[in-house]
Amino acid sequence: MTTSRRATGVSVDIWLMSLTYKLRDLLLPRTEILKEVGIREGYFVLDFGCGPGSYVLPLSRMVGEQGRVYALDRNPFAVDAVNRLVLKKQLPNVETILSDCHTGLASESIDAVLLYDVVHHLEARYNVLSELHRVLKDTGVLSVGDHHLKRDDIIRMVGEGGLFELAFEGRRTHNFRKSDLNGGKH
Repeated sequence: MTTSRRATGVSVDIWLMSLTYKLRDLLLPRTEILKEVGIREGYFVLDFGCGPGSYVLPLSRMVGEQGRVYALDRNPFAVDAVNRLVLKKQLPNVETILSDCHTGLASESIDAVLLYDVVHHLEARYNVLSELHRVLKDTGVLSVGDHHLKRDDIIRMVGEGGLFELAFEGRRTHNFRKSDLNGGKH
């Protein structure tokens, strides 16, 4: 990390976040959380609000060569951190996206979306959820975890607008499916 980047304060925040997450991951490996979602080999996964990439390496391994991981964040320093991880660990199935909402991904192309520790930050929540609804396959899962919010608040906030409904819960995740907006089957 260069001195000029540190001077902005933003990259220092990313560096501290990365360090904190590394310590957290020693106590609770991210794979334990990802198991709750049911991610399998060949899945296409969007990690929306990926931060420094705590889930990127385990996701890359879980989805394998035939799968794909899209790591999206609005912070360019977070995306840079993930890009460095991708290069260091040689993860050809990982792609980064710099955005605060629009993914640029094809409609109904994603098997699972991770929305971890992000919901409380979303300024345009309905716009983001609409974009996630668009890219998620009808059989896909939106997995949400946010330790800043209570369970009922997560369910209410994600369910507002009628795009998603709670499908199942894990110990640390609330997993949603697309709501039936057309009166037919998913």
